[in-house]
Amino acid sequence: MRIIAFMNQKGGVGKTTTSVNLAAALAEQGQKVCMVDMDPQAHLTINFGVNPSPDLNSLYHVLVEGHGFLATLREVGKNLALVPGSIDLAAAEVELVHVPGRETVLKNRIEAATPEFDFMVLDCPPSLGLLTVNALAVAAEVIIPMQPHFLALQGVGKLLETVALVNRRMNPTLKVSGIVLTMFDSQTKLSNEVVNDLQGFIEEAAGKNLPWSGTRIFSSRIRRNIKLAESPSFGQTILQYDSASHGAADYRALAREVLEMSRPAVVVSVNPALKPPAVAAPHVATMVG
Repeated sequence: MRIIAFMNQKGGVGKTTTSVNLAAALAEQGQKVCMVDMDPQAHLTINFGVNPSPDLNSLYHVLVEGHGFLATLREVGKNLALVPGSIDLAAAEVELVHVPGRETVLKNRIEAATPEFDFMVLDCPPSLGLLTVNALAVAAEVIIPMQPHFLALQGVGKLLETVALVNRRMNPTLKVSGIVLTMFDSQTKLSNEVVNDLQGFIEEAAGKNLPWSGTRIFSSRIRRNIKLAESPSFGQTILQYDSASHGAADYRALAREVLEMSRPAVVVSVNPALKPPAVAAPHVATMVG
């Protein structure tokens, strides 16, 4: 089972849209996919028409109350299962803070359940807090959805610093496997400049003992498409809402690329002296320390 965390501490970059629709495209290809909504906003859950009400058996109950991981699963489509999120997850950050091994609660619950899927997709909140650290502790790889904007580039270094920290402290297999560009417009000069800057950064890391040294920029670009914005309000993926749209075509292409990738190799823990050009994330360091 490939466990992939989709993360970006910047909101509004298409992270949940990518989690939902890539999972649906993988399921369409015959892969069994489990989605885990780790965001208190529960947008992934809502996207499948599930109401994240207080009485819903959600990821909060798995993390805080010890409910079984498999007992929380809901079938939401062919080859698609969901562990719902809820607003209660916002309280989980506080309630777990004094729990021993708080950073690996999700990992322990999943390993105890031994779920049988081809893929597990973890939709992380737009922050670098305890919920995200739990996702990184169990994931083998990270995919970063990002807009081709200058400010988006500025946040990548801090995000990679967090990945390196988790790799070093608790999950030496964790790596950044790819960056997917969302809301892409090939006609703009800025989009192409961002791609060039990203490519240069990745090439600079090649051959170094870093979790992102083998990162790829996916060839599939997620183009701006109003249908992608409309589909969640109908409780549908883009493949259901408009199978012939650009959005559906782009996520099918991305799914093919993900399937073509070899299973991530084990990454040796990084040298603490090697850090990306970014400000460290001390609050995350405190959590995992």
